[in-house]
Amino acid sequence: MDPALPACKMQKADAADNAETTMSSTTTDTASSVDVVLIGGGVMSATLGTLLRQLQPDWSISIFERLDSVAEESSNAWNNAGTGHSALCELNYTPQRADGSVDITKAINVNEQFQVSRQFWTYLVEQNILESARDFLTPVPHMSFVWGDKNVSFLQARYKALSAHPLFSGMEFTQDQGQIAQWAPLVMRNRPAGQNLAVTRSLRGTDVNFGALTRLLFTYLVTTPACTLHTRHDVHDIRRDSDGRWVIKVQDTRLNTEREVKARFVFIGGGGGALPLLQKTGIPESRGVGGFPVSGQFLRCTNPDLIAQHHAKIYGKASVGAPPMSVPHLDTRMIDGTPALLFGPYAGFSTRFLKNGSLLDLPRSIRASNFGAMLAVARDNWPLTKYLIEQVLQSHNDRIKALRDFIPDAQAKDWELVVAGQRVQIIKKDAKKGGVLQFGTEVISSADGSVAALLGASPGASTAAPIMLTVLKKCFASKLPEWDAKLKQIIPSYGQKLADNPELCAQLFDKSTSVLGLKEV
Repeated sequence: MDPALPACKMQKADAADNAETTMSSTTTDTASSVDVVLIGGGVMSATLGTLLRQLQPDWSISIFERLDSVAEESSNAWNNAGTGHSALCELNYTPQRADGSVDITKAINVNEQFQVSRQFWTYLVEQNILESARDFLTPVPHMSFVWGDKNVSFLQARYKALSAHPLFSGMEFTQDQGQIAQWAPLVMRNRPAGQNLAVTRSLRGTDVNFGALTRLLFTYLVTTPACTLHTRHDVHDIRRDSDGRWVIKVQDTRLNTEREVKARFVFIGGGGGALPLLQKTGIPESRGVGGFPVSGQFLRCTNPDLIAQHHAKIYGKASVGAPPMSVPHLDTRMIDGTPALLFGPYAGFSTRFLKNGSLLDLPRSIRASNFGAMLAVARDNWPLTKYLIEQVLQSHNDRIKALRDFIPDAQAKDWELVVAGQRVQIIKKDAKKGGVLQFGTEVISSADGSVAALLGASPGASTAAPIMLTVLKKCFASKLPEWDAKLKQIIPSYGQKLADNPELCAQLFDKSTSVLGLKEV
């Protein structure tokens, strides 16, 4: 019996199970038992599947995605609320203390997580698992932009704290409006005189197309033995069998047939859809957990001349009451080889947990165990509720007015509204408040490690690799000594903190920059 997969003897799936290799078709195998089931065709399942394939190539893996193709929900390039999160420019990761100093603890943690993702991608390119990182990764400067005396003082304090840290080496700060105009001409064009402005810039920034990355990883996975991808397969139920294995009830929506698949380990990585499936497992760890859905919208530039004049991700400060994922930004994107320019996000509300979900998702997630926590969160988060109502009621001209904080002469005719993805923030019980709303990500797993689910949103996809390392630690603790050497090959800083080792930090950053082709900005 493999100690990492309780209650069962490992079995290797027949090679015939690997019949399908396309990203948008239904596989035809009828395997009723596998080692690993991954639910959701997004970057999290793709990353975990790729890691497991490197660590344990003899394990059989089945992946189930409810839509026609992978990477069509949160991992889709148009559904991401800003990509390449590494805390270089996101001001919500560096709160200001009462004494005026800036707490950079979370920024260091987020940046270090992103460096782990870079190491993982570097390994994949070196092993020819990915042909070129430039298929999904583009160098783009990351900038923070503020105005007003108080905000300028904050940004200067933030810069002083971050620029002294090895993870933020090379960050620049300026209040010189001529310099700002060189870095971001659209931001300064026709800007009213007399504003007190400040900007930081880091040339270490990137734009990541996680949809493209996800498709590349699944393309690799389905060419390996005993790994199958099933699109148009909707998981309806997860229950534990008497032998300890998990029984996954799945419907082939193309053929309108149902079947059951047994697995020794199940990862639920279905974005907002993970919570209802986690609840179906019945594990004690799922009790008391709820979710609050927040949708997003962006203004997308339709004027190619404007798109060509801007090359940066510029983040400002969030409005009072706005969730962290709603920090306004003017965002250069590279989507499937074509440059794009987005501004937002503008928050919205829907009871759906997925963009392609059901309006009944939220009410169906309410349980006796989480009802009190959800009521407490509703009671204690009026500023968020007010913010969402205001956002939903905005007109196109209202949105253009917000855009003019970043592009003073923005014209409504050059921008169109696009709907981004759904995010489901975690609600958990709290002894003092009754319930709290969390804005991070969290891995919730059973005590025996046989099932795990990823809940939450920001920073999300940018930290997929370290989050999946957390899954490995929670669910495969007995295998870690055996996997240690391989994990250090995949992630050279594994077991160490780059923040505590400036020399290793610089060495690995330089290596990944070279291998990933990020020298040009």
